[in-house]
Amino acid sequence: MEAQTRPRSNGTPQPLEAARHPAALLKIETVKQLTGLGVTTIYGKMAKGEFPAAVKLGARCTRWRAGEVMAYLESL
Repeated sequence: MEAQTRPRSNGTPQPLEAARHPAALLKIETVKQLTGLGVTTIYGKMAKGEFPAAVKLGARCTRWRAGEVMAYLESL
């Protein structure tokens, strides 16, 4: 019997304009689009303290503060 796969998100893309609001909580897909980094690289840089820490909202819900991500981008 094959395992069923489910999408990892609710299917609703987050607009990139959300990054304009420093308090906004960004999804991983939005962070990837803004930074050009992949998921593995983002988590690797986070582990080294080179990328803003994520906010855990639940067992399967992780977000990043837009202000921190934008500050990271400006520091490059």
